[in-house]
Parts: sequence; C-alpha cells; structure tokens
Amino acid sequence: MSRQNQPAPFTADDYRARMTRAADTAAEAGLAGVLVAPGPDLVYLTGYRPVNTERLTVLVLTPGQDPVLVVPTLEAPDAEKAVGAPALTLRDWTDGKDPYAVTAPLLDGRGRFGISDNAWAMHLLGLQRTLPDTSYVSLTEALPMLRAVKDAPELERLAAAGAAADATYDEILKVRFSGREETDVAAELAELLRRFGHSQVDFTVVGSGPNGANPHHEAGDRTIERGDMVVLDFGGLMHGYGSDTSRTVHVGEPTAEEQRVHDIVREAQEAGCAAVRPGVACQEIDRAARAVITEFGYGERFIHRTGHGIGVTTHEPPYMIEGEEQPLVPGMCFSVEPGIYLPGRFGVRIEDIVTVTEDGGRRLNTTAREMAIVE
Repeated sequence: MSRQNQPAPFTADDYRARMTRAADTAAEAGLAGVLVAPGPDLVYLTGYRPVNTERLTVLVLTPGQDPVLVVPTLEAPDAEKAVGAPALTLRDWTDGKDPYAVTAPLLDGRGRFGISDNAWAMHLLGLQRTLPDTSYVSLTEALPMLRAVKDAPELERLAAAGAAADATYDEILKVRFSGREETDVAAELAELLRRFGHSQVDFTVVGSGPNGANPHHEAGDRTIERGDMVVLDFGGLMHGYGSDTSRTVHVGEPTAEEQRVHDIVREAQEAGCAAVRPGVACQEIDRAARAVITEFGYGERFIHRTGHGIGVTTHEPPYMIEGEEQPLVPGMCFSVEPGIYLPGRFGVRIEDIVTVTEDGGRRLNTTAREMAIVE
C-alpha cells in the first residue's frame, strides 16, 4: 500500500483525550478509577503494546489525576517510545521489588476499580493482598462502551479494513474450490488479506457442506465437493483496526432449498441493517433479523447473536443480542450477521460491518450478498 494511503497516525493528544474520557466515565459509573493491563484497552488508550507477562504492567487512570503507567524497569525504554507516553507519567519497578507496593499509593485504598478483562489473576490478587479493602469489576461490565463510539480517524481505519476484506472476497471468487481442502482456501484468504494491507489475520473460516452448519468451524482437511455450500468468514487487523465479513458461496448450481435458505438469510440481514439508527436499542437489530428467519420456520436454526462490536479487536461491545438495551450512538461499529445452520447438511451466513450515522447506518462492506457460484 502506498504511503499516501496510510491514515494519519494518532497523536499524544488523541491518547490524552481517551484517557481523560475513560477516567471521567469511570467516575460517572461510581468507580474510583480504571486499571488497564496489557491488551487492546492499553493499546487504545496509550498506543503501547507490551506482552502481558508475570511482570506487572498497569495503567492507572483516576479522575482528576494524571495517568500513571507502572512498568518493569527493563521495559521502560519501550514504554517511553509509545505515542501516548507524553500524556502520562511512567513509574518503573525493578526485579526483586514488590510491584504492588509501587502501585498501591496510586489507588484509593477503599475504592472500587474497573480492571481489564484480560488482567492476569496473579496481578489482581496481588493488588487485593496489598489493598484488601479495594474491590474490582471487569471493564466489560463496568464500562462496556469504553471503546464503542469511534471518531473519524477510527472510522477511516475501519472502512479501509472493510474495503480490504471486500477485495479479498472478490479475489477468492476467482479461485477453484472443488477438489481442494478447506485449509487450502483458508490459506488463500489469509494471503489475500495480507496482500490487501492486513498486518494480522484473526480467522479464516471455510465451512464446506456439513461443516458450514458449525458457525465457528476451523478449516480442516475436508475436500470441498461440487454441490457444496461453503461459508466464508474472515477478518483481522489493518492499521490497528478490525475487519470481519461473511459470505456464503456454492460450488456449482444450488438446489431450490439451498437457494431459498440463502435468500431468507439475505432478507434477514437486510432487515437487521435497515433497523440501524441512533437511539434504537442493540437488541432491536437482533430482533429485526431474527424475526425474518423465524417467520420462515428456521428460528431454532439461528443459534447465535446477530452481531458484535468491532474496533481495535474484531470482537468487542456492543453486542446485538436480546436483552441488550444499550441505545445505538453515531460512531458505533458492529457486525450484522444472521445465519441458518442445518446440522449434517449445510449452513448460510451473511455478514457486514455497519456503522451508525446521524440518521441511520452505513455498511462498511459492499460486496454482493447474492449467492455466488464458484467452481
């Protein structure tokens, strides 16, 4: 990809604003602060991407206080290079010292804190041992919308990732399917995603024939045959933001039943996308898509939620599922991916990433949703 197509990098001011917003949101939720372990939350808030290890690294965000990143001394030089480093204070600790004793003075000893879902248990227990009157709640539970609303630069990255996934789909339709193992097609999907700009491939589902009835089937050694329905679901990260799209193709001409099931899923996906607009509860997207499939008698064969958020990870809040009453807000991005799965026979799924606009929704995937015929 040419340099002129690279998005403008995030700045220290971008990360400062995110950290301030996270601390303020925590206060509104009644929390004393937020503790962020290595992982997607730390990348989103600081641009720092260390490995999560037995050595404690934690970002401490408390309302009205400057952000502090506690790091092992041997990793401090890398932390100092992070784009968001100028917006925070580094506090390092050396091997042989107690990292929890270093962290404790930064915390309200009787406070309740949100903590990254992927924080290691040994680190949480170490903090609890040092500050026994503190309590903790997962960030997904306490601040589920922390990363949910994307700004314009984030939307630009998500759109570019979606376009790269679309280009991948257009290219994979040109290859031969019949007579090849699922893993062969999956490898081509991965290569194409990288060719079109992805730095990381997270999944390449190729579910042929009866394997398509497993929504998260891992490509295996089954040989794809003429007459198979094939579910393709693939995505990863590009410029640090995710792609995720699904299309279902057929090797040779489909039967009338296969075409009908595909048409039902396509209608359900259209209904889910059409329901997207600000103020609508997330569950209404699920209800809109599910109502179509249920009307045609396949309700019990739609066995997963209609969608999930996407951003610096390919799965994150919000979730399009019954019971989720979070209203949609402009800038939210999520998948709309209904499916029908007939055990032992075949499956169908169609998926686009959709972003909420001021007056509706916009798909970030634009490839044809009609059933493609492949050889």
